[in-house]
Amino acid sequence: MSETEKVKGPASYFPAIEKKYGQPIEHWLTLIQTLEGMKHMERVNWLKNEHQIGHGHANALVAYALAQNT
Repeated sequence: MSETEKVKGPASYFPAIEKKYGQPIEHWLTLIQTLEGMKHMERVNWLKNEHQIGHGHANALVAYALAQNT
């Protein structure tokens, strides 16, 4: 990707998520995959409650993870 292209969508949050929570994105995506049967917002709330991830970051991670599974 060139310097002029910007990452859009949920992935645009990834650098900030890694910096703030100290784990690679793959760590969070793996955790989200274990939450089978949960709806989008249930997964977001789980990340918020269990890992103290902010709403926007949790929502971006879940949206990205679910989009990868379709």
